[in-house]
Amino acid sequence: MHAPVRFSIVAALAGVDDAEFATIRDAVEVTDSTLSKQVAVLEKAGYVTVRKGYVGKRPRTWLSLSRDGRKAYESHLAALRAIAGA
Repeated sequence: MHAPVRFSIVAALAGVDDAEFATIRDAVEVTDSTLSKQVAVLEKAGYVTVRKGYVGKRPRTWLSLSRDGRKAYESHLAALRAIAGA
């Protein structure tokens, strides 16, 4: 989660229950490939859950923070705030 793109992904997911892949891609301003690679790292760490399905005939991917991911994000954010003196 310490890498800037991974932190941005987790931060974008922290405010929602789940979000479509494209929504997070646009929010973080990365390519599909970059987002896919970083989500795979976060999923392997147990921080992000990936759910695939269809809307009509179009495939969709939804991302959400796992319970562990939310705890790790809140802990990391608190540490950054402490460092910044906020």
